[in-house]
This record gives sequence, structure tokens and C-alpha cells, in this order.
Amino acid sequence: MAAYTKTESRVWAREKLIGAVNCTIPSFTADLLNLNEKGVRHDIALAKEHGFIGSLAIGEVSISLDEYIEFVRISKDEAGDDFFICHHACFNTLEENIEMAQRAEAAGADLILLTYPPSFYPETEDEVFEYTKAFADATDLAIILFPMTIWNFSRLHPSDISTRLTRRILDAAPNVAVIKTEGGYPNIMNAVECHRLFGDEVVISVPIEGDLIPLSQVIPIQLSATSDHEYFGPLIPRIMQLIRDGKHDEATELYWRLHPARVAKNGLFPAVHGGSVLNRMGWKFQGWLQGYNGGPLRMPTMRLQDKQMKGYRAALIEAGFDIPDEPFKNFFLGRNPA
Repeated sequence: MAAYTKTESRVWAREKLIGAVNCTIPSFTADLLNLNEKGVRHDIALAKEHGFIGSLAIGEVSISLDEYIEFVRISKDEAGDDFFICHHACFNTLEENIEMAQRAEAAGADLILLTYPPSFYPETEDEVFEYTKAFADATDLAIILFPMTIWNFSRLHPSDISTRLTRRILDAAPNVAVIKTEGGYPNIMNAVECHRLFGDEVVISVPIEGDLIPLSQVIPIQLSATSDHEYFGPLIPRIMQLIRDGKHDEATELYWRLHPARVAKNGLFPAVHGGSVLNRMGWKFQGWLQGYNGGPLRMPTMRLQDKQMKGYRAALIEAGFDIPDEPFKNFFLGRNPA
């Protein structure tokens, strides 16, 4: 059960969600028949060691509903009380997402990232509002509202979820406690607009580190959730602490140090935000380079080519990371094969 009531969601988020939240992709056994508990625990433990305050339990992979809940349970058991597990509300229908949110809460999830099903095709903002409110009404957990190009809502408003609609959602759903500002990507206007209009009510998260680091030097940003920050090892939590300490020159120096890796990450999969899928295999490989488990994913999954893997690794080395020269085959085995 959550450590707060539904009406306390926004206060809890303001007090507790200070730092960066990365992503954890499930690990599986070599035969892909079961979850790899050691691999999952390895990833949560390393995220804590790297200074993250929590992790999103990714559900957008080939995983059964029961397996996903077990993934959340294992993650929270390893996380303990001082590290937050974010449930990924990414399933097939509103009804299924409500069911899974309730099950995830019982399994220990601390908050929820709300996404919208691929088959959800609203023709008005009212339909987005009704979906979001129905979901929020059905859970007591704090919710991260997520304007994002992938939902195909830009035909309703260029920012994907307009501030007019956001206002309605915040008034109707007291447990919407965070806005993950990627609306109208790639630009910073969604973050700036949400900070200006809603920053006194809810936590504004900037997940894209290339926007986060400069923006947080001119407007207060306490949270970066959720993103594949694990590609940068411990540096995003460290940079956010530098900014909180007012050490902007040091944060800026690290921003430029990361630039080769930033360019590689954005360039190797250019369709990530303009298309309809995220390459979770690519994200898992990013983490493996920094010591996370890696390991196989079930079909259907996007693939990785040597050119992409070499590019990811070379960019981290150019950015000053000490990345071991391991055979790429080891990624597909994982650091905790089972």
C-alpha cells in the first residue's frame, strides 16, 4: 500500500520525488520462459547505487500480466522503502489498465506513469479527459500525466495534451501529481508552459536530459522521471544534485562532457519520438554498457545491429566513461544468466 492517501498525492510527490528516475526493463531466463529474478534485482540495486530515487518498471515488452506483477513485486522487494517503483500503465484497454494499476499497488508500486493504449483513438479532448479521469478515479496512487507524441493526440493539439485539457484533469483528479513534459517533442515549450501554469500545484518533470540540464538552471525542476538515464551511469543524479547545490558551472561542464553520448543516443534510433515504438532492446543495451544486467527479450522485439552497439559504446568512451571492451554476445546472455 502507498505511504500516502489519494488526497495527499501532490504533497507526497513534492516532498519525496526529488532527483532522477530511470527505467528497468524486465530480465528473462535464457530460454525466455520465465523472469530472471537475479537480473531484476541486479538492476534495481545498481540504480540505487547510481543515485536514482526510483525506477519505472517497464511493461512495454512481451510479458504476461501475471509476470509483470511479479516483476513489480521483485523490484519493490529489492528497492526497499527508500527507492520508488513506478508502475507502467501501458496495457491494452482502460479496463485492463485499471485492473493492473490495482494489482501493481498491491504488489508494492509507489506511483504510476499513465500511457494510452495503441487502439485508443479519441476524436475530442473530452474523450482523453474521460479516459484519464476514469483511470485516476480507480487508483489511490499518485499519477504521472504524460503528454507525448506517440499517443497521436497532436491532431487534437500540437502539445499532445493541451494546457486547457491539463487544467480539467488536474481539477478532476487530485492524484495526478506529476506532469512528464514531453508534449510537442522536440521542444521545451511544454515544460515551460506547464511550469508557468501548474508548477505551484504539481511536480513538473523534464525527462529528456538534454533539456533538463539547461532548463533546470533557469527554472526550478526537482524531478526527471522517467527516462533511459541509465545510459549515462550515475551522472544524471549527480548533475541534478549539483544544480540543487547551485553549482551550475560544474553541471554545465558535465552537460558538454555527455554531448557525444547524447548525440549517439538521439541519432541511432531517430524514429523514437516521431514514430510509434521505442526500441526497448536498445535501451537495455544502453544500461548493459553501464553495468546493468542486459539479457534477452522475447519476440516481438526490435533488434540491435553491431553498428548501433558500436556507436553506443564508442560515444560513452568519447564522453569519458570507462566502458569495458566486452563481446557484444555477453549482452544477449546477461550479467546474471539463469
